Amino acid sequence: MSVLVSDTSVIIDLDRGNLLEDLFRLPYRFCVPDLLYKRELDGELGNRLVALGLDVVELSAAELTRATSLRREIKVLSTPDTFAFSLAEARRWTLLTGDGALRALADEQGVAMHGVLWIVEELHNGGIAKGRALHEALTIIHAHPRCRLPASDVRRILAALLE
Repeated sequence: MSVLVSDTSVIIDLDRGNLLEDLFRLPYRFCVPDLLYKRELDGELGNRLVALGLDVVELSAAELTRATSLRREIKVLSTPDTFAFSLAEARRWTLLTGDGALRALADEQGVAMHGVLWIVEELHNGGIAKGRALHEALTIIHAHPRCRLPASDVRRILAALLE
């Protein structure tokens, strides 16, 4: 089973669209680094995620060193983001992120990555959620003022979900 390491932005977007339960029906294992969980998810949302099947993973010493080095080198990345990247990179897992700088780093380093729009397509293609429900969820996600999804891609997927 493929493992997907998520950053917080993807989880927040999926929660806004009420898609977290559907997310864990996909044929993947989802995880986050322990530091990301403690700093950004611990509490009601984190408890709910763990109950759904989220794994909280501790980094090895080498992964921690890599994350720390990245944090010093790339100031725009948060510490939780560098932990997620380091975990995905070292274990050859796929990164789930909506952060532009993190996506650029993954691309540069050859780390497989996806984002919210890929998840929506996976939910649709896997028959886990109906097109109309996903259309409504993606519309809610995209309407949020902090949404950073590319508008042209959102429009394309929204149209496809209604076909």
